[in-house]
Amino acid sequence: MKRLILLTAAVAAAAIASAQIQFGAKAGLNIANLSVKPGDGTSYSMKLDFNGGLLVSLPVLENFRIQPEVMYSGQGVKDKYTDNTSNATVNEKVNLGYINVPIFFKYQHGSGLFAEIGPQVGFLLSAKAKDTEGSQSATTDFKSYLKTVDFAGCLGIGYLSRFNLGIDARYNLSFINISKTAGSSIKNGVIQIGIFYVLGDSGLK
Repeated sequence: MKRLILLTAAVAAAAIASAQIQFGAKAGLNIANLSVKPGDGTSYSMKLDFNGGLLVSLPVLENFRIQPEVMYSGQGVKDKYTDNTSNATVNEKVNLGYINVPIFFKYQHGSGLFAEIGPQVGFLLSAKAKDTEGSQSATTDFKSYLKTVDFAGCLGIGYLSRFNLGIDARYNLSFINISKTAGSSIKNGVIQIGIFYVLGDSGLK
């Protein structure tokens, strides 16, 4: 019985190796923004945050792979507006935390260069706004005003070395309005720059 289990494990390991299935981890920088409509005079600017998670890359045809991922993604925006009561300028940082699950359809050239495209579903973990007016600051939780699920499209390019270390750059854009407030529209937009490492045969020489 023990020999049978060992033989089964060896066959399974050989099958995974021959299929060139890759498991990996990645992390990187988010350059996040929100598209907010209608405008009310608020000035918006991009916010820096981070992303990180795990991936599986599955071969389907020569040079083509399917790559699902599970990623934490810090998103949101920075903005500036005038307080109607004090007439002072308020600096606000909107912090959104998501668990994103993209599924990429990936073309990888023998040189290691690749391009990828695919859909993404995001699950909202947190939504907080920190307002700073002079030396005073306050944080507000507004998760109840946003939809808990976001759908987006993702497009990216990158390079995987023969040492299984790679870099990539992506752009993620929401397809749907995540605001629950009638008459308003909020959509995520995120540029991601990351590094990743995969276990398994890269297929590169």
